[in-house]
Amino acid sequence: MSRKCILIGAPVDSGKRRTGCLMGPDSYRTAGLAEALSDLGHDVEDMGNLTPASHAPEPDDTHLHQPNRTIGWTHRLIRAGQEAAQRGLPIFLGGDHALALGSVAGMANHAAAVDRPLFVLWLDAHSDFHTPETSPSGNLHGTPLGYVTGRHGFTGFPVITNPVPEENICIIGLRSVDTAEREALQNSGIRFHDMRQIDEHGIARPLAAFLDHVASQNGLLHVSLDVDFLDPSIAPAVGTTVPGGATMREGHLVMEMICDSGLMTSLDLVELNPFLDERGRTAHLMVDLTASALGRRVFDRPTRSFS
Repeated sequence: MSRKCILIGAPVDSGKRRTGCLMGPDSYRTAGLAEALSDLGHDVEDMGNLTPASHAPEPDDTHLHQPNRTIGWTHRLIRAGQEAAQRGLPIFLGGDHALALGSVAGMANHAAAVDRPLFVLWLDAHSDFHTPETSPSGNLHGTPLGYVTGRHGFTGFPVITNPVPEENICIIGLRSVDTAEREALQNSGIRFHDMRQIDEHGIARPLAAFLDHVASQNGLLHVSLDVDFLDPSIAPAVGTTVPGGATMREGHLVMEMICDSGLMTSLDLVELNPFLDERGRTAHLMVDLTASALGRRVFDRPTRSFS
């Protein structure tokens, strides 16, 4: 099915101390994202790269890294996402995962406006369920799910008027969760699946169960794809590499199942740091995965039998 895909460049680089993600949006463009989507029959609009809304100077008395710049980005992306969602399928080109503070909040506002629930599929090695108060590193790219579910501690950030119910979130790919975050996650209603579960039972079963639930609730689906969901042997261009991630085949299976469901209404592509890439291999893989989520197939299905 042809979609209007709206590319939103979000060169957010304030969510962590290791820089380089600001080059991500243009790397996706260079790797041929717009062309890949156009070849699939989609109408592609590129809004270019955004800038953060005006914000106060950074405080000296906090352990947080660039909180005010991140607040500025959150304001900008909430507005941009809401506007784009009225016209098509927003694809947020990151930028570090702090961009999801704005992208998910914006999609939640849009979902409320059209009177449908929002669901979030979080493909990531980390749960990103911290708050500014619980984060030991002070890096705000580890807080988006804490923010959009309405956890306390986000002083100065836009007020969450439409929190995403914890039960509407599914995290797949976990393999790096600290003690405080693990405890909060286990006491939440979030569905989460670490790599051991995937190794034991496969990646299709938990994903299919979640997608079936989204469909049964007539939900909108926001997909947030972090480069570190993938194993660093195939996707090295990320500052938070964690061995043991999803394989290329598992990544494509997830995207193909999302496509088959017809549920995805917005997408984040985050944490690509081209400075750490090998001749663009990670950017190209992320483009290929996006194409799989929007209709690219190796073979048409059902396959034919030859005898």
